[in-house]
Amino acid sequence: MPSTLLQPEILARAEALGVMAKQVVEGLRVGDHKSPYRGFSVEFVQHREYVPGDDIRHIDWKSYGRSERYTIKQYEQETNFTAHIVADTSNSMRYGEGLQNKHEYAKLLAASLTYVIVKQRDAVSLRLFDSDWRAELPGSSQMRHVNVVCKTLEEAKPADKTGTGALLEQLAERVSRRGIVFVITDGFDDVEPMLKGLRHLRFRGHEVVLFHVLHRDEIEFPLDGNVRFIDLEGIGQLMTRPHMLRPAYLRAVQDYLKAMEKGCDVGRVEYVRMVTDKPMQAALGDYLVKRLQISPR
Repeated sequence: MPSTLLQPEILARAEALGVMAKQVVEGLRVGDHKSPYRGFSVEFVQHREYVPGDDIRHIDWKSYGRSERYTIKQYEQETNFTAHIVADTSNSMRYGEGLQNKHEYAKLLAASLTYVIVKQRDAVSLRLFDSDWRAELPGSSQMRHVNVVCKTLEEAKPADKTGTGALLEQLAERVSRRGIVFVITDGFDDVEPMLKGLRHLRFRGHEVVLFHVLHRDEIEFPLDGNVRFIDLEGIGQLMTRPHMLRPAYLRAVQDYLKAMEKGCDVGRVEYVRMVTDKPMQAALGDYLVKRLQISPR
């Protein structure tokens, strides 16, 4: 039975746009994305001196006519990539009802990205985390892998606190082949350790995209009356009147969002805010259009 996370109206637009790598990646086969390795296909890059054993078919005879030196034309290979989808399943992701629940929104995003990337013959790995890794699936470009990813996402239950920074640092050390890392989280964690983990992934040569998933309530704080606040990642509760807290809360949220955006910009991490009241079809489609517009190809 097809997964409910694979929704045709979302996938149709996303598949038409595709997910192109914006920097060089290291793959295992010929594909559609820039490789750091030199070969004899696709796009001319430079000449190098001929050495015994080189295929004489790649000698540039026009260059030889000018310089009387044997040179080989080198071209930039194209390759596939592995997308590492890293999704937050901590308790803070439980906020929201129905389609606007952050956890459900993140699962839908992860499943949609997986389908599109695998359909274009690239590979996807999946990791779910809270304070530790809760599920890890190795990368695969087989279509049956999409079903495995969806089943893993469907079975995921939010639990425990968030421990993003340390886990991203672990991931940076464990994944050596350069690819794309999509981090899906509400970011309710200490900002600097999280940014440090994202920077570490960039330092290791990965393209890094942070999908910052938030509920509209968390940004605008529209609550009124007497409200009991329950800490989803702790045991604390607070009964209060939100209008008394709103000015200070909004200042704190804006400071936090600015710190996240600035930290990502400085660290060359792509920051994408996704608010759960925007339907996934529009949110993912708009992101892929923007990505396509700024792609080097």
